[in-house]
Amino acid sequence: MAERLVIDPITRIEGHLRIELETEGGKITKAWSETTQYRGLEEIVQGRDPRDVWAFVQRICGVCTSVHAIASIVAVENAIGSNPPEQARLIRDMVLGSQEVQDHVIHFYHLHALDFVNVASAAEGDPQAAVDFAKAIGSTWKGNTLERMTEVRDTVQGILDSGQLSIFTGGYWGHPDYRLPPEANLMAVAHYLDALEFQRSMIRIGTVFGGKNPHPNFLVGGMACSIDPNHTESINQVQVDQIGVWIAESLEFVKTCYVPDALAIAGVYKDYFDIGAAQNNYLAVGMSGATFAGDPADSDFTSAHTEVKAGVIFDGDLNNIQPFDPNKIEEWVHSAWYSYEGGDIGLKPSEGETTVAYTGPKPPYSWLADSDEYTWCKAPRYDGRAVQVGPLARVILAYARGHARTVEIVDDAAKQLGITLDQLNSTGGRILARAVECLTSAEILAEATFPTFVSNLKGGDIDVFDTTRWEPSSWPSKASGMSFVEVARGNLSHWVTIEGGKVARYQAVVPTTWLAGGRDADGQQGPYEESLAGNGEHPLVDPAQPLEPLRTIHSFDPCMSCAVHVLDPAGDELKAVES
Repeated sequence: MAERLVIDPITRIEGHLRIELETEGGKITKAWSETTQYRGLEEIVQGRDPRDVWAFVQRICGVCTSVHAIASIVAVENAIGSNPPEQARLIRDMVLGSQEVQDHVIHFYHLHALDFVNVASAAEGDPQAAVDFAKAIGSTWKGNTLERMTEVRDTVQGILDSGQLSIFTGGYWGHPDYRLPPEANLMAVAHYLDALEFQRSMIRIGTVFGGKNPHPNFLVGGMACSIDPNHTESINQVQVDQIGVWIAESLEFVKTCYVPDALAIAGVYKDYFDIGAAQNNYLAVGMSGATFAGDPADSDFTSAHTEVKAGVIFDGDLNNIQPFDPNKIEEWVHSAWYSYEGGDIGLKPSEGETTVAYTGPKPPYSWLADSDEYTWCKAPRYDGRAVQVGPLARVILAYARGHARTVEIVDDAAKQLGITLDQLNSTGGRILARAVECLTSAEILAEATFPTFVSNLKGGDIDVFDTTRWEPSSWPSKASGMSFVEVARGNLSHWVTIEGGKVARYQAVVPTTWLAGGRDADGQQGPYEESLAGNGEHPLVDPAQPLEPLRTIHSFDPCMSCAVHVLDPAGDELKAVES
């Protein structure tokens, strides 16, 4: 007989996610992805000046900082016909690139690794053995020293002796499926702590160009920062040189620490390349950081990351890449606590509605999935199908497009791990894809984007703002725009309609909405749900320690704050929802 299990809340993510499961014989048979967080931002921008919108929608999330601002600005620029200078676009590329590299490192070490790394076991590790293990897996990270490993071992032992596990409280450290030997756990915990230090370098890049972090400053038509290599009041030579150092440091960390660690863990947990498959459909408009104003097929607004053209892959057929068509995107609310005026239909984002219709039980509740509606998250579909977005989708598209560096890294990793390309659609595949993408992104940042920016500076190009479309008098009386940006968690699009110089309609379709949404009117599961219960074979050994489903859900890097973002435009209460 099937047993019911609730995991609430899912921790080490952004926002509030609840997973309800039915299990039988140590396997997951049914799954429901439930966003229980209700918050607001998106519709508050209606009636406002579109040049100000980025500052509001950037607050959709404090983790995905910058990406919503850039997506908003590009959508508005698409609507009003603004054409930012190349240097402004390169600055945005550097902000997006540094944020993406930082995000992937944070996800691997601080949000996901503890599903595979037993922190308590690190206290039993021999420091010299940890150094030897790092060398054996090909890690040349400068922190792999006997002194550092000894320091970390003693620190972990001190935490255990104190009885206060701090950030490691609540882990399932007694779970039998932790497989790494103590020296590997010690090395991984040391790198976990090193990654905390690494974050500072990457976050400073966005801070220099945006003035602060999180939520840096941006500008419709370009960038808010000015450039003059000879003046202290602007972006100058000293800051440019420092950014070059930080970018080099990031590439070093990714290449010598992150990628070897990811491959090592994936090798020990190789069975997870056969666990956690979601729909074998993928959508991406390019590599990470790819930015388009309007339809990518005819957009003249491109970034340094668009070597791989947009595409959609159905049923894992890499030899038949479909052209991407924005008109094939629809959002459903069949399983969500919203209603559409036209009934149970899918709506294009340009015509989107966000009307609250809560039908769930009064909290606290024990089970939500007995009702057709069980989440605050909409369910996007492309041409009627649930698709995966994110690092896995981008890596598979880049591989199918023949991107040389991606093919090289993927083929080398597959050979080392003994896996096939088909096995990338899995929990292990999403871990590997994120590491592959982090390396290619860091290389593009260091070898293409930043050098081009510097070369332009040497040629005297310091222009970062298009003045021709700043005044509303230069805009059409009615205009619509959209943007597509490949950010850390996947494809992000913003859609805006401007009338009389004010925002008349606004929608954002974010990566986590694509992935975490529930069932549609045809009963088609969202990718989270499919990854857990698609074939009825996903393991769950101990319901009291549901480590296996956490590994799969964490592999998507959920950001529920991005997935739910509505508010009455006047700021008035739409509906009282007790929690």
